[in-house]
Amino acid sequence: AFAFSGALAGVAGGLYVVGLRGVPFSGFNPLASLQVFTMVVIGGLGSLPGALLGAMYVEGVQAYLRGGAQLFATGTGLLGLLMMAPGGLGEVVYGLRDRALRALARAKGLSVPSLAETAAFEPGAGTDPDGAADGAEPDVTADGDPVEGHPLEAASPSAVDTIALADDSRPDAPGVPGQLPAAPLLTCTDIDAAYGQVQVLFGVDLAVAEGEVLALLGTNGAGKSTILRVAAGLLRPSSGRVVFDGADVTKADPVQRVKAGLVCVPGGRGVFASLTVAENLRLAGWLTRRDRAFMDETTRRVLELFPVLGERLSAKASSLSGGEQQMLTLAQVLFCRPRLIMIDELSLGLAPSVVSTLLDVVRAIAESGTTVVLVEQSVNLATSLAERAAFMERGQVRFAGPTAELTERPDLLRSVFLGQVGADRPPRRPRAEHEAAGADEVPTAALEVAGMAKAYGGVSAVSGVDLYLTQGEILGIIGSNGAGKTTLFDLCSGFTVADAGRIYLAGEDLIDLDPAGRAERGLGRMFQDARLFPSLTVAETLAVALERHVEVREPVACALRIGAVVDSETAVAERVDELIESMGLSRYRDAFVSELSTGTRRVVELACALAHEPSVLLLDEPSSGIAQRETEALGELLLQVREQTGAAFVIIEHDVPLVSSISDRLVCMHLGGIIAAGEPGAVLSDPGVISSYLGDSPESIARSGLSAGGQARPPRRPARPAAGPEGRPDELAGTQSGGGGPGS
Repeated sequence: AFAFSGALAGVAGGLYVVGLRGVPFSGFNPLASLQVFTMVVIGGLGSLPGALLGAMYVEGVQAYLRGGAQLFATGTGLLGLLMMAPGGLGEVVYGLRDRALRALARAKGLSVPSLAETAAFEPGAGTDPDGAADGAEPDVTADGDPVEGHPLEAASPSAVDTIALADDSRPDAPGVPGQLPAAPLLTCTDIDAAYGQVQVLFGVDLAVAEGEVLALLGTNGAGKSTILRVAAGLLRPSSGRVVFDGADVTKADPVQRVKAGLVCVPGGRGVFASLTVAENLRLAGWLTRRDRAFMDETTRRVLELFPVLGERLSAKASSLSGGEQQMLTLAQVLFCRPRLIMIDELSLGLAPSVVSTLLDVVRAIAESGTTVVLVEQSVNLATSLAERAAFMERGQVRFAGPTAELTERPDLLRSVFLGQVGADRPPRRPRAEHEAAGADEVPTAALEVAGMAKAYGGVSAVSGVDLYLTQGEILGIIGSNGAGKTTLFDLCSGFTVADAGRIYLAGEDLIDLDPAGRAERGLGRMFQDARLFPSLTVAETLAVALERHVEVREPVACALRIGAVVDSETAVAERVDELIESMGLSRYRDAFVSELSTGTRRVVELACALAHEPSVLLLDEPSSGIAQRETEALGELLLQVREQTGAAFVIIEHDVPLVSSISDRLVCMHLGGIIAAGEPGAVLSDPGVISSYLGDSPESIARSGLSAGGQARPPRRPARPAAGPEGRPDELAGTQSGGGGPGS
């Protein structure tokens, strides 16, 4: 379509020149382009009917309005329109259409999931691999109006006295916990919320008592972060109400809520990267800046809780590691005099020692009387802090009660996406390559990294790293935040140019190839932040990931759909269907990637990696952002993929039970170099690894499930033996027996 439209524009331009017998000086007015752009923006960039309405709007204003009225319609009026409807006139039209369709569906008694109706969870519905419910679906009012009144007007006692989290009329309903506290500090009642046309929350009821720590858990895409955004005022609900400390704050903006003591800690990084640590702390006290005594006392308390911040007060926040940035984010919250802190993904992408520090800080905050709501993917971590938990699935609260009861609910704590992968047959332990080759033969290298080094502004990020990976082997890389693990992957995959070193894939030197060339030769990469195409659907994204295996690439034949093109595209479509089914992505098949939650995007990226079918796959924190049961199923999936494809994996991971249970060898990095390497047990018991990375907190180490003995599951394959004098160099031949050295 793009090529055709370009050709058509070229023909039109030629006819224009011929018709005028030349090109006039003022024939193409730049203002015309601006006018067309304005039409499209007013109508909506993603809507053809909206663009037509935008053209009608602009032309109508010019034709029928004059003077100040025209200026208002094209200036202030335009800004007002885009503030009320960021999607333009197209959003308004589609919104009216959906309301009409919802009303028609209710009148006809129809259940249409695409119109965002609520799924009623019946007993046993949780066993469906796609997360679909089996029971009837009651109607949902998605267009209800918020309660009228001043944003901080006190709510009537009847609105907050007693709110049931589940339908008490069904004694067999899963997760009926009884009643909420009689006087909760925060209450969310019958909350519906959506991002554009995609509804995420369906009648959510949630309450938090003053002084308690509530763990908010759930499957990926369940709406946990969304309910925090609604409570914090960052997302206006389409219906329902939010009550904080007896006052209705549904219409209050985020600033009013922060002033009242309702503070949200965003997931990921919540600091100002261009400011120093001291400037971030000073800025955090914008509400209390006139109370010098409080500012000084809070600063003293923050530096006691986070001594590392005191050492880096003059450093820019962008230079901090991920753990230090999360510490700085928590420190900023304390300057707001919080009564309730909502923390989204406390442990996301952080080393166990850092998580242990953050857990101690959150405990100290809770013990001081501050209420805490903690969203976590790891059930183990969340339940170590909270005595009460709420579990969400598909935009609804399915359980609320003691955490001890939740851990005994396998119908809730299950893997929705990966639980059915390979369920028809358990993974077989593959035969190690060195066993097949014989005792005296050296296995063929699938990947070899020699002397890799990279420095930024005189600071060494990676320093002389050597790695050696055989075909079918799984190598785990652990290390503190900022140790250089992701930089090493960037160097291997070609996204960063190395200062020194070489990389070999099956003996071929890749150092001079760009990322596309390395991927074409079979080097795959999963990123820490799931880099996908936001404007493509899940099915389209998987089809793009299969590009390496497309048999017919002739563009003319593809455009005309002749010859073997049809068979080639059919094969791609069939493989996409297989991946969607095996990864539990059926309900997201036609959803845009930009509409997916963080964890769901991670599952899609993993499916893309499987579609690529690399000979060596670099996985950067594959469990980051996905629920604990998905993480536990991920290990079995990776072992099965290794068995089926023979691919070798290099995995960066902070989930120690996961990486130690599937890796043949572990490497621990610190300050850009390797400090220990060898069998998982030997590396994890190395004193240097414990002091620099693991710490001494069992709960922060055990993010996912453990075996019955309380220890991480043993590796599925024996580690590759150290090569003899005639073989390839082993980066730490002596550490197989438990020694940990500086790594070559």
